[in-house]
Parts: sequence; structure tokens; C-alpha cells
Amino acid sequence: MAEDQEVELKFACGPDDLAAVLAAAPPGDDDTAELISVYFDTPDLDLQKAGASLRVRESKGRRVQTLKRGEGLAREEHEAPIEGLAPDPNLGPLPKLVPAGAALKPAFNVRVQRRQRRLKFQGAEIELALDQGEVVRGRRRTPICEVELELKSGEPQALFALARELAKAAPLHIAFDSKAARGQALVAGETGEAQHSRDVRLKGKDTVAEAFQAIARAALGQIAANAALLRTRPSPEVVHQLRVGARRLRSTVSTFGDVLADPQLPRLKEELRWLSRAYDRIRNLDVYAETLDQADHDLSAGGLAALHKAVQTARSRARREVAQVADSDRFRALMLDLTAWMETGEWRDNEDAGKAFGPFAKVALDQRRKTVMKKGRHVADAADEQLHELRIAAKKLRYASDAFTSLYGKRDVGGFAGLLKALQTELGELNDIATAGPLVESLPLAPDAALVAGEQLGERRAERKKRVRRAAKAFGKLADCTPFWHA
Repeated sequence: MAEDQEVELKFACGPDDLAAVLAAAPPGDDDTAELISVYFDTPDLDLQKAGASLRVRESKGRRVQTLKRGEGLAREEHEAPIEGLAPDPNLGPLPKLVPAGAALKPAFNVRVQRRQRRLKFQGAEIELALDQGEVVRGRRRTPICEVELELKSGEPQALFALARELAKAAPLHIAFDSKAARGQALVAGETGEAQHSRDVRLKGKDTVAEAFQAIARAALGQIAANAALLRTRPSPEVVHQLRVGARRLRSTVSTFGDVLADPQLPRLKEELRWLSRAYDRIRNLDVYAETLDQADHDLSAGGLAALHKAVQTARSRARREVAQVADSDRFRALMLDLTAWMETGEWRDNEDAGKAFGPFAKVALDQRRKTVMKKGRHVADAADEQLHELRIAAKKLRYASDAFTSLYGKRDVGGFAGLLKALQTELGELNDIATAGPLVESLPLAPDAALVAGEQLGERRAERKKRVRRAAKAFGKLADCTPFWHA
């Protein structure tokens, strides 16, 4: 482990679970402390934009300045004791991250009560920290209750093994947002909102393994953040973004193909398939509810009201069920297993994993585009199942294009992405039309509601020919476009 590096896992849990976690941990040297941290950035948020955080932490009369940078299990960390309250602008790579003359100002505060234990487990030395407190920005605040496992010496696999043992004592939800990230969200007023997919910074000189890890971390973070919201404040957008994160991860695993082959992969792929399917019904119900809101006003008012009520009842039940999925032992285990595999799996020793990512990206995008072109050749006459397959292929190409954008630049990708999005929009509408029938048949409807549902389905199905023509036109434009990775 490098000297200026932190290797750490973080988990969210309830305040009542902290004692159980500590009791389940191996014995060691215990300590308690109040940690008061002030995080700094420039007025233009240069550190945040660089993926870095800077804090001054005070505990037991000592002040330590810490600069962290990077994502994943191992992050760059630079620490130094300081005397005053203001940070030293010359610590580590800080001068390269902050423009000359830019002032470092307090951005937010973090105050926690920490219980920690230094212990040994499976040949590793690990620091277990239990933090409870809050992030504060003016009058805004958000609570913190989390468990941290930091590797002091030994192999990273020991962190995951200990996490699995502690998870038997209390529900631990793996978390990807640091205290700094939570503070930055508080400053931006973004707490409590569904988390969308974020940009991933990739370079052609990155290895294939590094590129996969960066993309997978972003997807896992999106899943974890929206699952946390789903457990407390479920909404259609939260459900949608969780599904997007799961689909992006599944698509990424498929795109990287044999590079990821190892004994764990088949089981993890099957579990990811389970996760995606667990959210299909609620998403279909949410989409169908939107179409009802736009339904023809000539439909029977009484029947439409009864249909609305039946759909809302089904949505409420389905939302409770998916919240339970996000709080289940199976989901928590899957998230931990995926993270462990992504960071420490045997696949990292595969020959292609160490090759440069730039050439790999072109080949992968070519393969994705070839599949779209093959499945879209007869789009004008395609059946629903063929259109569904084309939609999935287009979505995988879109996800790969989005993930690889930083290699080529947003301007180069933009035109191609716009054409691909237009095709996806039409195929998405066609898929909604195809799935509406089976969905309605699954609902217990009174006769007047069933009559309205049938009339409304008839209206939607009448749109199919028009949508297919639009899809064929969109596909033609995409086929004629020179891909940005060959421009």
C-alpha cells in the first residue's frame, strides 16, 4: 500500500445498529473522539471539479489538514499537522489543483462522534470507525451514521471479509459517497434528489481494467444512492434512476466481455438480472400511469377514475415491494459482492485487462454499433420482439458512448448521441405500447375500468404504425452517420 493512499470501505446504517456492529467486531484497541472538520474549496469549486476534497480536522487539541483525491477502494491521501485554522496551500498536489491567487474558503462543516477500534483480521490490520453526527452548511444539515473500515496493512480482501462478518450483526448498506461528497451535495442543494448517472473521466492511456472500474463505480454509486432514497422517500424518478444504474452496470459488464471472465462473474450477472427485473413492474406501472394522465377526455369519466384508482393501488403495492428489495439481505450482499469483485476480483489478472483502453474502446464501440445495424435492418417490418431487441442493442451502444465520451469530447459525441437518442425514444414508445396490454391484464379491474383500459389501449396501438415509421427514419439517419470514434 502506497504511503499517500487510503484504502477504505464505507457503509450506512441506523444509529441503533452501531453497538451491534462494534460488539460483532474482533477485539482490539478502542478509542472515542469528537471530530470537527471544516472543508475548504475555492469560490469556483476547483477542488470539487478536480475530484478532490480538502479539510482541516480538529480532535483532542490537534489539527490535521487532509487532501483526498480519487475514487474507489483506494484513494490518494495527503495529511499534515497544522497549527492554525486555515489550510496550508502547499500541501501535496494542492498547488496544482488550485489556480494561482484563488482563495480557499470554508464550504461546509462536519461534526461526528467517533468510536474506533484498531484490530487484526485475517492477517490484516484494520481500523473500524463508527461515526454519528451531521454535515452542516449554514442552516442546511444532513445526518451521518456510518461504519468505516480502513486498511492499515495487509490485503484489501480482508476488508470485504470483515464487512461480511459485521453484516451478520446489522444491516450495512455499502456507500460510495464520502463525507466530502455529501457536503458538496448539501452546498449545491441536491440532497434528497434522485441521483442521475455522472460523467466518468477516462484517458486513452488508462488500462482496460481501470476504465471498467471507473465506469462500474459510477453505476454502483448511482444504484446505492437511489436505493437509499427508495428506502425512505420513494418516487418514480428514484426508481427510474436505480434501474438506469443497474442497466448501465449490466451493459458495461457485457461491453467489456471476456476481459471480466472469472469464476464469480456468472453468479453476479444472474444477481444483476434479478435486480433489474425486480423493478420492472413498478416502472411499467409508473409509465402507464403517465399515459392515463394524457388519456382522451372522451373516455368514460367514471371508468377512467376507477382505472386510475386500480393503477394507483397497484403502484403503491409495487413501490412497497421494491423498497423492500432495496432493504433486503440479498440486495446488500449483492452490492458488497459486486464491489469486492470489481476492486479485487481474479479478472484483473486476465491478459487483456492490463492493455491500453483507447484501442479497446474503438473495438467495443464498433461491435456495439454492428449489433444495432444488424438488428435494425428490417425495422419497418419488425415484430414487437425484434423491436425490443433493437431497443436493447441501441441502449447498450448509448451507454457505451456515454461512458467513453471523455476519450473523444462531448462535441464529437453530441451529434451521434442525438441520433441514437431519437431512435431510442421511438423504440421506447413502441415498447410501452407492447407492454401495456399484459400489464392491464394483470390488474384486477371492474367492468367499467376494464372497458376504459381497452379503449385506451386501442388508441395507443393505433399509434404503432406511425411510431414504427418514425423509428425506421431515425434508424436510417443513424446508419448514415459517421461514428464519432472514426470521425
